[in-house]
Amino acid sequence: MNLRVINGRVKWFDPAKGFGFIVSDEATSDILLHANVLRNFGQSTVADGAGIQVRVQTTQRGVQAVEVLSVQAPQGLPLAMIDEQTELDAATVAALPLEPSRVKWFDKGKGFGFANVFGHAEDVFIHIEVLRMSGFADLQAGEAVCLKIVEGRRGRMAVQVLSWEAAVRGGASA
Repeated sequence: MNLRVINGRVKWFDPAKGFGFIVSDEATSDILLHANVLRNFGQSTVADGAGIQVRVQTTQRGVQAVEVLSVQAPQGLPLAMIDEQTELDAATVAALPLEPSRVKWFDKGKGFGFANVFGHAEDVFIHIEVLRMSGFADLQAGEAVCLKIVEGRRGRMAVQVLSWEAAVRGGASA
């Protein structure tokens, strides 16, 4: 089996269909990204336009991702906002500790949800824009994630989301 590493961007990913495609200058055709390959990386979704590094193989049916190595936020998105007046820079976000968390609920239609951090009673607010900036399209209740959190006007707020598996491997996304 001839495997190679390719860098590209997520063209689209539909978790209901269980697959999506990656585009790359390094491949002659779109690259199939199956939901199971993404789940092995620790994410159930990925944002359209997110940067992605994958290990691929060429089969009779075309080029397919067999392993996700990293996911980066879609280009051109602003940094996280704590509230309307305060914007965080990349160095500040990078310096925040990762806090292991479990998604309580997330409603993509409403554009937000909450998570519980292990050892803390209060909920952590997660906004959909923070999710997109972190390379995710959605979260599922019960999903294990790592959050970078700040204290906002209304309580604790996530400013970055990483999959549990990516955080454990030390692979930072975004």
